[in-house]
Amino acid sequence: MIQHAPVYWYDEIDSTSEEAKRRARGGETSAVWIAARQQTAGRGRLGRNWVSPTGNLFTTVLFPEPGGLTVASRIPFAAALAVRDACTRVVPDLDAKLKWPNDVRIDRAKICGILTESGETNGVVWIALGMGINVQHAPAVFEQASTSLVEQGAPAAVAPEHVLDDLRTNLDQRVTQARNNFEQLLEDWLRHAEGLGQIIEAGPHDRRVQGVFEGLAPDGGLNLRLPDGSRQTIRAGDVDLVRQVD
Repeated sequence: MIQHAPVYWYDEIDSTSEEAKRRARGGETSAVWIAARQQTAGRGRLGRNWVSPTGNLFTTVLFPEPGGLTVASRIPFAAALAVRDACTRVVPDLDAKLKWPNDVRIDRAKICGILTESGETNGVVWIALGMGINVQHAPAVFEQASTSLVEQGAPAAVAPEHVLDDLRTNLDQRVTQARNNFEQLLEDWLRHAEGLGQIIEAGPHDRRVQGVFEGLAPDGGLNLRLPDGSRQTIRAGDVDLVRQVD
């Protein structure tokens, strides 16, 4: 179980995700948590730099996935919900929204980024799921606002270790749900979706389209209704809110 996998804390590391992948590629594919108090080369999606000040949580869980790449594609949804679950344990009235495909935000300010990577070693499909949660600090991130749990009302003494304890439990539950009842997981995700029913711009940077965010496809793709009334499913890229539908 992911919840009971050992946790290895580092005072400083290049990247928890890089360490997890080093272990996996070296044949260590059993479940393990890598956590750091500071990263020197933290990374987000698309190779973006992830600012890593002491006081925030930087962690990657490595685990084998018996369901293969089919289940691996579901893990970002499980992770986003698990992060939201853990954050609301710290700040119960936190109105955190899930931004497709990988962010957790409050009032459009980012509180967590998620990076899911996978591979295969000796016939074992593994997942390295990296999560960076702003606990104490809200560093500037790739051209968007950010916030932290402390800014949102968490006790000043809240520590990354406390958040990780809750995250381990919640992620275990959500990954089990992703494996066994993905339809329900998507319904849970949509209850907290940012931009649902609104006009958004989505897709790869060179092929972005605008439309109304109507929901998710069975595989987690983002369903858009385009201005001409046609529908399109986006399965890669980023999302930006354009405006609310009147």
